[in-house]
Parts: sequence; structure tokens; C-alpha cells
Amino acid sequence: MLRDIHRARTVKTNDPRWGHMSREMVGKFHQELMSEVKVHARQLSQSQKEKLERYIGTSKSFYVMAATTGRQIVKEWIRRHPDLIASEYVELLNCLCRGESINEISIAGDLLGLLPKLRKDVEPKCLDVWLSRAQGWAEVDSLCQSKFSAAEVLANWKEWKDLLTKLASDDNVHKRRASLVLLTKPVRDSQDIRLADLAFMNIDKLKKDRDILVTKAISWLLRDLIKHNRQRVETYLKENENTLPKIALRETKTKLLTGRKTPARTVADMDSKRLFRKRK
Repeated sequence: MLRDIHRARTVKTNDPRWGHMSREMVGKFHQELMSEVKVHARQLSQSQKEKLERYIGTSKSFYVMAATTGRQIVKEWIRRHPDLIASEYVELLNCLCRGESINEISIAGDLLGLLPKLRKDVEPKCLDVWLSRAQGWAEVDSLCQSKFSAAEVLANWKEWKDLLTKLASDDNVHKRRASLVLLTKPVRDSQDIRLADLAFMNIDKLKKDRDILVTKAISWLLRDLIKHNRQRVETYLKENENTLPKIALRETKTKLLTGRKTPARTVADMDSKRLFRKRK
């Protein structure tokens, strides 16, 4: 396979054959990755499958495996293809996000996370396209959670701001969730006021949205804003106590008080719960 890749690179990129050869290689890359996924997948009963579908909120097919196994498959694939170039990388991501299974979105997310040098060639607008086919929180978070750093977002600020503002107003709830999740890492890692301003703007725009995909993401982003904007978060909670989702208020207040999303369980709480179970 590596020999084929090197041979393809001897063709000039303005050669009309290049686009066809590049797409052909990307198709092979896609097949290689999914073949490995199918080899490592484990079987579920029908009831287990239905329960998992409800949990992750999808109607897509999926191959069940530990997240660490899927990530290892991608790492091994990257090791076998050290000469992957930016155009192939982006087209592979496009191809995976058009796939019919959850695993393809998950692989795309791992490729985003594991190849930061190539990730710099991903234009923000690509995410708008990829998210159009996302179903459920797991797929959105695979593409958005901790994938783009504050430095990357700020280096291309206008395009990112335009995208995140657009996503927050989209009819597609998965894109609205993404407008929040994409900001969690940047606001946690940077004190840049532009990131905090945009985060609060999107939260404010979505605070009356009661879809659970959005309410939980608002809570998540508010909690991550505490690190560099504690006073601002406290003020925002007071001013919006009657409009913010209850889960966002509760979890953010708990984080401000304890440093945790939820109160720590005491030994007495756990003993009481065990006793209750015995009585049932």
C-alpha cells in the first residue's frame, strides 16, 4: 500500500488523473479502516442493541467495541500511512462523515484528534457539512469535543466565529449542540475574551432551548467557562436564573461551590442506597 501511495505522489497535482487517483486511494483508506472495525466488533443481543441505540440517539448501524479499541485501530492505520497528505486527509474525513455507521463518525473524530498538523488544513465550514449527517450526542461530540484548540480557533477567528454563530441558529439540534461543544476546550484553555464573549452569546441564544442535547451542552460550557471567567459566570447565573435550563443552573452552581458537576456522594448516602435496594 505504501508503494502505491508513493507512486501516486509522482503525478503532478494539476494532472487530470490526480483527482481520480486521490479519490481512489481515499476509498481504499476508508475500506481498510472499516475492515478493521468489523474484525474487532462484538455481537449484541437485539435488546442490548435497541438499548444502546436509545442511549446514543441514533438510527444508524454500528459495530460495538471499546472506544480504546477503535482509537487503537486508527493509531495503527496512521502508523501504516505516514505519507498521508492534507488533501487525502480532508477527503477521507468527508468520506467517513458520509458513511452509514456511527463508527465512521467516530473514526473521523479520532483522525481529527490524532493528526493535529493535518487538522490545520481543515476549514471550519467543513464541520457544517459533516454535522448535517450527525445523529445523537455521541456523533456530535466525536467530531467536536476537544478537537480544535484555542490557538487553532483564534488563528482563523473570523471563519470560526461565523461558523459557531451560524450553528447556534440552525434548525438542526445537532448543530446547535455543536455550537457549544466546540467552544468547551478553547474557553478552558485560553483567557482570550473573544472566546468567552462568543460562548456567552451562544448560551444566551440557546438558553430557552429545552432539547436535552442543548441543555446539557449549555451546562458543560458554563462549567468550563468557570476556569477563566468565574465572576462572569456567577453574574450570568444570577441574571438568567429564570431562563436557563434547570440542569445548567444546578450543575454550574455545584461546580462553583465544590469544583464538581454533581455533589460528592458520602458513605452514608451509599449505605442508604444499598439498604433501600435490599428492602425492595
